[in-house]
Amino acid sequence: MWAGRVGCEIIKQDAGADPSAVAYDAVQAAKSRGADVVLVDTAGRLHTKSNLMEELKKTKRVMAKIVPEAPHETVLVLDATTGQNAIQQAKTFNEAIDLSGIIMTKLDGTAKGGCIVGISNELKVPIRFIGIGEKIDDLRAFDAKDFCRSHVRRLVTYLT
Repeated sequence: MWAGRVGCEIIKQDAGADPSAVAYDAVQAAKSRGADVVLVDTAGRLHTKSNLMEELKKTKRVMAKIVPEAPHETVLVLDATTGQNAIQQAKTFNEAIDLSGIIMTKLDGTAKGGCIVGISNELKVPIRFIGIGEKIDDLRAFDAKDFCRSHVRRLVTYLT
């Protein structure tokens, strides 16, 4: 659905296909077509499912067979509503695939996303973007100063 909205090509297979095979096909197609970017979405990974973490490691290895330095980025998208559980998620994913960045979504509701500071500090992984809604322009570059100002304003409002 999003590929159509933004006007990009999508490589997919039937439901139940091996995720590593889909990633392989996508990287192979991108290489043969001279594409600059390939986004591989491995949605639905639970850090508590070791078989899914192993599958993620395999996907990373398979992409590197075509482009040895791939993947260039490994970004974990976290849901702000998960709270402190997000820290454990980030640790587990970082151990499996060595994260290069984090995106925190669902900051448009009551979730504050404060755990993101702890994650970034503990893992030394930068926060790349935040999601504040479901429209294409609602994914914004993370600005630490703006994030902190917003939290201080909320705290002051709460305390007064």
